[in-house]
Parts: sequence; C-alpha cells; structure tokens
Amino acid sequence: MSAPVLAYENLGLVQGSGWLFRGLDLFVGARDRLALIGRNGAGKTTLLKCIAGMIETDEGRRTIQPGTRVVLLEQDPPVDRFATLRDFALAAPDAPAPHEVEAIASQIGIDLDMPAATASGGERRRAAIARALAQAPDVLLLDEPTNHLDLAAIEWLEEWLGRYAGAFIAISHDRTFLTRLTRSSLWLDRGSLRRAEIGFGGFEAWTEQVYAEEARAAEKLDAKLKLELHWLQRGVTARRRRNQGRLAKLNDMRAARAAMLGPAGTAKLGLQNDDVKTRMVIEADGVAKSYGARAVIRDFSLRIQRGDRIGVVGANGTGKTTLLKLLTGEIEPDGGTVNRARTLDGVVIDQQRKLLDPDKRVRDVLADGGDWIEVRGHKKHVQGYLKEFLFEPGLVDAKIGTLSGGERSRLLLAREFARRSNLLVLDEPTNDLDLETLDLLQEVIADYEGTVLIVSHDRDFLDRTVTITLGLDGSGKVDVVAGGYEDWVRKRRQSAPSPGERGRRAAPPAAEPRRRDARAKLSYKDQRDLDLLPARVEELEALIARDEAALSDPDLYARDPARFAALTRAIEQARAERDRAEERWLALAEQAEALAG
Repeated sequence: MSAPVLAYENLGLVQGSGWLFRGLDLFVGARDRLALIGRNGAGKTTLLKCIAGMIETDEGRRTIQPGTRVVLLEQDPPVDRFATLRDFALAAPDAPAPHEVEAIASQIGIDLDMPAATASGGERRRAAIARALAQAPDVLLLDEPTNHLDLAAIEWLEEWLGRYAGAFIAISHDRTFLTRLTRSSLWLDRGSLRRAEIGFGGFEAWTEQVYAEEARAAEKLDAKLKLELHWLQRGVTARRRRNQGRLAKLNDMRAARAAMLGPAGTAKLGLQNDDVKTRMVIEADGVAKSYGARAVIRDFSLRIQRGDRIGVVGANGTGKTTLLKLLTGEIEPDGGTVNRARTLDGVVIDQQRKLLDPDKRVRDVLADGGDWIEVRGHKKHVQGYLKEFLFEPGLVDAKIGTLSGGERSRLLLAREFARRSNLLVLDEPTNDLDLETLDLLQEVIADYEGTVLIVSHDRDFLDRTVTITLGLDGSGKVDVVAGGYEDWVRKRRQSAPSPGERGRRAAPPAAEPRRRDARAKLSYKDQRDLDLLPARVEELEALIARDEAALSDPDLYARDPARFAALTRAIEQARAERDRAEERWLALAEQAEALAG
C-alpha cells in the first residue's frame, strides 16, 4: 500500500470537562473514498475540522505530504458575512480562479450574483460546493454535502465525485449517496475510531458483527453495565431488525395501494364504499395551479386515505411546495377541487432548528421547563421521552446552544411528534440526522396512526417509508406511483422510449430517402457506438441484477467479507459504466436525429 497523503496519530481533543475523543489514529490514501459515520454529537464535524487543520488538538501529530491541498465543505458555511454568493465563493483560503468557480457554478445551476442574505439553503449549498471543488483539492472533506440539494444536483455531485482523482471523507445521512460512492468506512463511536475496508453498503453488517462481539464480552461485566450496553448498542440493532419487519409491511401496503391506482396514476376508488368514505383524508380532483403563464400543476387527481405515507419528489422549482400547499389548504387551486376531512388536524415539521433559542434548556423546549410532557394525550416523564429519541436522559438541562445540528433536529422531531395530530407534513426531515435517528424516524412514521406527507430528496429514506410517490418534472404533470423513489424512477424509465426504440425513431424512413451533405453524418466510431451501446446497456443491467442478487444474502458479509466488498465495488462500477453508456447513446441519438432532419 502506498504512503498516505494525510495521517493523524494519537489524536485527542478536550471538549467541555472531558475528552471528546482520544487516541485516534487515522490515515487517508491518495484515492480513498471514506464514509465517516457516528451518532449526532459524537464529534464527526469536529473530527473533520481537526483533519483539515482548522482546530488545534490537545494531543496527536498531524502529518501531510508536501503540496497536498485539503478542502472542507462545511455543513453551515458562513455565507451571511458576504454581499453576494460570488464574494463568498471567491473568498476561500486558497482562493480559486474566478473562471473555475463560474464553470462549476454553471454546471450545478447557481447564479453567483445572487445576494447572500436572501439565498435559500439550496442556493447556499451550491455556492459552497462550487467554492470547494474549484480549489482543486487533493483531499476533500464533505460535511453533509447533499443537505438542501435537489435530486438533479445530488446526482451531478455523485457523477463529479465518481470522476474525482483525489481522496474524500464524507459525513452524510444519505444512504444512497454513501453506498454509491464509498469504498471504506470510519466509525466514530464512544470516543474511538474504527476503520473497515468496506463501503457503506456493508457498514450495518460490520457493526452488527462488532456489537455481537461486544455483547459476548459484556457477559463478564456486572448487570448494570450490561444494561447500559444493551440500551446504547443492542437497542440500535433491535430497531434495525424491527424496521426490516416494517419494510415487509410497507411492501404489502404498497401492493394494496397499487391495486387502487389506475394505469395513469389517478385513484380509481369508488366513493360509494362506506369504508373508503370514512378513510378518505384528502381528495384532489382535476387540480390545476399556474403562476403567470407557467402551469405548475395540471389536472392532478388523487384520493389520500388515512394511513397513507405520501412522498413528494422532484427538482427544485418543479412545484413540490405548491403541491403540498394545495393538499393542506394553504393555497387554493386555479381549477379543480381539493376536499379535506373535517377532522383533519395537521402538524408541520420543517427545517426550523435554527429558530430554537440557544439559551433555552432541552426541558424548556419539550416541557416548558417542567418534568412531564404530554405525548399525544398521554403524560410521560421528559427524561424517559428523551431516551425514546436516543438522547442521554442527563441532557435534559443542557442548553440548546451546546447541541450539535443533528441533535437540534432530533429535539425538534421529539417536540413535534408529541403533539396530537392525524396529519404529519415533513419538509426535508432527514437533514443533519445521523443514521440511527433515521432508523428511529422510520419507526415513528411507521407506527403513526394518521397520514404522512413527506417532501424529501433522500432516496433511501423514501424507499423505506412511503406507500405512494408523487413525482414532479416541472411540466405540470404529477406522476402518481405506488411505492418509493426507485419505483418512480423505474416507471419513468419504462414510460420513456428504450434506446432501441429511440434509435428506430431517429433513423430516416426507408421509403423517403433524402439527399444530404456527405459531411452531415456520424463518424464511423460514433455510428458504431450508436449501434452497439443498447446491447452493452442490457448486458450491464444483467450484471448488476446478478451481483445485487448475490449481495442480498444476509449472511454473506459474515461468511466472506472480501466477496461482499468485491460485489459492492463491481455493482458501483457497473452502474457508473451503464450511466455513461446511456448518456453517450442519448447524445449520439439526438445528434443522428438532427442530422437526419
């Protein structure tokens, strides 16, 4: 193995009255793709800043190869200090060339002349990405890079990182992002750091193995320590196993809803059925909404029942927020009708964690300073309720300002889920949450007796949570699909013409030969790619399906971790090659069509 480009030996940092972590050893190779995983509050962001050289540690020695450029993409970049996003992007420590920043900004879709004070979270995130990538880093440190990004921007970033020649360490709640890109994992847990040469796809299997080994060692401990170990560790394992059962239940619910949806994606339930009448929560019929000359929503119809979990997906600006406001009654449609049950009582959980007063205590936020909180009509002790949301009970008197961003988001969820309601509206609920809290959130949503509307760009979260996906592409049409994000993507692929069909459409009709300039044709190589790429795409799809089937063996990692890692890498490489082949073929098909016409 080649020498690392960056390393830290015996790293230790004091925070407050004790050590946040101590005795950490880590190294970063020139082409490492590392996932940094740990609970909210474990110190992941702080560790990244130590690696970047932004925090002076109390112990340890940092070594870095001469000329190595380390760049940190911060979770909350200090954009407000600047007049425009351009001023922010050009103010980096190793200030990038303006044309480099502009090139990346144009690809990711951000106007850098926008005033920083009025920029949205997504616009600020895009500017921060342009600033970080334009510095040509050798080691890129990514702290929640997909926060506030829409699906198109996330996929662009995944493609860029797939081509990136340097090393990166990523903190992210986005399981799909980590699974596609990482090849090794760093696990920050209870002040220690473990490393496994396996991507995030094998992380949970690895941690299950570690927990099993610790459980065996715990047999030698006294009962109190074993109890604490059970709560801290095995509770996570049990939650994941329960969520596996809930996934099976979710698939049954999706199948039932698919039977109720017509081929065009609109509900075909008969209102004469008394059960349907009593279960109907929201009914949209022929709904349309425009802003100026632009139709944001066109002819949208759906009956939402009690217990439905509805996911809303689409790029920024396609109308997700408008659709949500139409369904909840915040705005009225231009055409059609939206009827809601008279007893509908909704709670909206959005990205409000910055509005929490940093000087208030946790008990002030949850229980108005008292010891008891009313949770959907039942009284619970505030410390016991905190434990349900993975907080140490002793944090009840901690100031909000001492909590991490993820802990604040989790506290907000705890407060809002306590309220009595039969409709939950969740706006990007996964931002800043750790993976264990995401498991908990899935559990709480699955057990919720009412209806849930979720706007999210977290593909894996939607696949694990929702029964129906509403997909918007900006044309005004709303796809209604029984299932999660991947089901929506699959439907779009099925409804789009296949490469072979596109090729036949692109070819000029034999009965109508046309004279063209001899130069107006594809080159030999381009024509050959146009002819052969569809078969290659099909071959790659078959390889991916074969390897995914092998990877689905639940005992594979424990039995043969090397094969598990090899299969994970092979799937990632095949997916990347398939995507490149599809993009290349589509560009050639469009070129051939233009030449033919």
